[in-house]
Amino acid sequence: MDQFKGQARLPKFAAPKQYDIHLKPDLSACTFSGTVSIHLDIVSTTKFIVLNAADLSVNSNSVSLKTSSKVFQAVKVELFEADEILVVEFGETLPIQSGILGIEFDGILNDKMKGFYKSSYEIDGEKKNMGVTQFEPADARRCFPCWDEPACKAKFKITLEVLTELVALSNMPVVEEKVNGPLKIVSYQETPIMSTYLVAVVVGLFDYVEDHTSDGIKVRVYCQVGKADQGKFALHVAVKTLELYKDYFSVQYPLPKLDMIAIPDFAAGAMENYGLVTYRETALLFDDKHSAASNKQRVCTVVAHELAHQWFGNLVTMEWWTDLWLNEGFATWVSYLAADSLFPGWKIWTQFLDETTAGLRLDGLEESHPIEVEINHASEIDEIFDAISYRKGASVIRMLQSYLGAESFQRSLAAYIKKYAYSNAKTEDLWAALEEGSGEPVNKLMNSWTRQMGYPVVSVKLKDHKLEFEQSQFFSSGSRGDGQWIVPITLCCGSYDAHKSFLLQSKSESLDVKEFGLVENRNTWVKLNVNQTGFYRVKYDDDLAAGLRYAIEKKRLNEMDRFGVLDDAFALCMARHQPLTSLLTLMNAYREELEYTVLSNLIAISYKIIRIAADATPELLESINQIFVNLFQFSAEKLGWDPKQGESHLDAMLRGEILTALAEFGHGPTLDEANRRFFAFVDDRNTPLLPPDIRKAAYVGVMQRVSTSNRSGYESLLRVYRETDLSQEKTRILGSLASCPDPNIVLEVLNFVLTPEVRSQDAVFGLAVSKEGRETAWIWLREKWDYISKTWGSGFLITRFVSAVVSPFASSDKAAEISEFFATRSVSSIARTLKQSLERVSINAKWVESIQNEKHLAEVVSELAHRKY
Repeated sequence: MDQFKGQARLPKFAAPKQYDIHLKPDLSACTFSGTVSIHLDIVSTTKFIVLNAADLSVNSNSVSLKTSSKVFQAVKVELFEADEILVVEFGETLPIQSGILGIEFDGILNDKMKGFYKSSYEIDGEKKNMGVTQFEPADARRCFPCWDEPACKAKFKITLEVLTELVALSNMPVVEEKVNGPLKIVSYQETPIMSTYLVAVVVGLFDYVEDHTSDGIKVRVYCQVGKADQGKFALHVAVKTLELYKDYFSVQYPLPKLDMIAIPDFAAGAMENYGLVTYRETALLFDDKHSAASNKQRVCTVVAHELAHQWFGNLVTMEWWTDLWLNEGFATWVSYLAADSLFPGWKIWTQFLDETTAGLRLDGLEESHPIEVEINHASEIDEIFDAISYRKGASVIRMLQSYLGAESFQRSLAAYIKKYAYSNAKTEDLWAALEEGSGEPVNKLMNSWTRQMGYPVVSVKLKDHKLEFEQSQFFSSGSRGDGQWIVPITLCCGSYDAHKSFLLQSKSESLDVKEFGLVENRNTWVKLNVNQTGFYRVKYDDDLAAGLRYAIEKKRLNEMDRFGVLDDAFALCMARHQPLTSLLTLMNAYREELEYTVLSNLIAISYKIIRIAADATPELLESINQIFVNLFQFSAEKLGWDPKQGESHLDAMLRGEILTALAEFGHGPTLDEANRRFFAFVDDRNTPLLPPDIRKAAYVGVMQRVSTSNRSGYESLLRVYRETDLSQEKTRILGSLASCPDPNIVLEVLNFVLTPEVRSQDAVFGLAVSKEGRETAWIWLREKWDYISKTWGSGFLITRFVSAVVSPFASSDKAAEISEFFATRSVSSIARTLKQSLERVSINAKWVESIQNEKHLAEVVSELAHRKY
């Protein structure tokens, strides 16, 4: 049996066809018992059957294989916990034929938010447990023994034995319900062929709202008792999205019903289980009175993302986790397509640039990884649910769709889904379908984007009536890589009518600009990567950069291109390709900006510059702060504190972000108003003075004035936290508490997030620490590491603790100290995150050094800080 130890993948002795699973959970004892009968084909002569199991107690005497001619009793059954495999040995060689493998087992409803676990909630003040499954990526094995790999698709017949008063849900509709004393036995229709990670069971007490699609699919949103009204918005989105996808993919939704359910304890945002999608409450529920516009948008995009998976992931499934990006990148991209169709006023494709930026930031690290990443063991999978798989994945799909054209892309995609329905596919299968449908060399083009990590920076200069282009691999560290890409270049000169596109296939190329009728002068502007559809950075020479700055001031560029010019300039400054003075001067051109996505990015960049300046030039910090206060005054005054009748969704979101930024920058009038409105809200939760969109701003404003000697704002905010049962409000407060500049209060907040008052899924929201609290957070992380590791170490949330606390530092000494601490404590599940976080510290440290050596910085800062408009 030992020959199977240490194997990352299951041997191919047998192939499962169907599982009959009977589960009996005991929600008060937090245990479950079960049996599974697996219909399988023995495909090679063997004495062994090897499948996955973990955290289960298997009854060895129960294990047998029944064939048409004989029953084979297992002679030895061993669970190798380290490898999460169950090895069953028989006394004789098994014949190549079909059989049924029977196993009895017991398990624990754990508190790790994976496998079959418990989540707790209250009804009328009484605490109760629900049973919930979360099997992706590799945790079905914690509920029943199975072939827990995505390519081992099978059908599932599920039966649950539960207390009669409980609601019991699974992937399919109920076919039979029998009452047996205090228990009921609920049997469900057999599922279509699917992967183990998509099987789902939820047992508890719930309310629901219901609707139907135009072709009769029943859709329900389940939630805690008393919260049904909060499910109506998600229900509306789900019904409309199912209808949209049916048309877009040219394939019917494959199941007879769709249930979506809000789970109080849930590690991820949501999970696309076939026909029973599970969500965090914040990603599914919307409260008209207490949810912000940003919460509404999140519910919409998350629902659209999970429902995209019903086709892309569930119907057509990746062959192995190397192709996770096919599921996640695609669902991320198509969720924007759905949201744009439902809510065109949200300008969601402009907001998509936030996804691209997050992908570019992670992929600019030397410790990044390719989209198609080699996965050898289940323990490595959690860490690739990251911005590369989701956001870079979505961005390269958008780039390809833009290159091929929307119609050709959609047609080819529908053909791909039809061809691979109910089976598995690899990245190259998708490329082949798109190549066949478009006639373009998709495979060659896309391999350079998915098989190598990173992306290019395209440098462009105007010389002798020629635009000269050169590509090189971009790293945020400032070093140069040797990657090379086939880059779909788009550009316009002086106007969006003068447009050109071509593929940059070599290191450099040039283009004659006479065909554009371009007149070269200081106000000439040339914009590459039009509408930011490409996944690359652009570096302009000084003259072209000045032309773009002029075009921004004169409002000649659309919001996507204004965003792109800014984001590229910030990345180049951070990588020390351009000085901070040039970035600050460019940012000043945005002082009359009113577009949500552009301002949101300006704010994020301002936060980063303030933190770096605090280390690099503390003497200039106040003046740099003033530059940003000046920069945001125009839009803040336009928006004001109170919502306006009939204003747009984007203005509602922007108001909150702008006021939060001014509070973070210590702007006196903003802090006064934040405190005034907050204390009115503490006295009366129904006051119109603090609508949901500005609550975060008020909470941050209050925490700026909290100190060890002035605690009333902090204690009042904790009281609001304790009195609300809305998850969105709780996370809003958790995200504000540690913004306090007093390190003693920061420490109290960090200790608070480890208490039972904060659900373990939410602790990471409390890690948004002020720059003054960085060192406090690091000392706290070291002291609490054993507890944190034990509590969160078996899922991906542990990585958030590491990145949130480590990444903000900016000195090589600190990097060495952190490395030394983790040298004896690092485990494979945080290895990649730790390396990436330390690389960020090193990038910050080099940036600090370069700013300290910048000539004229003090003069430029002083001039911008005191400039009057």
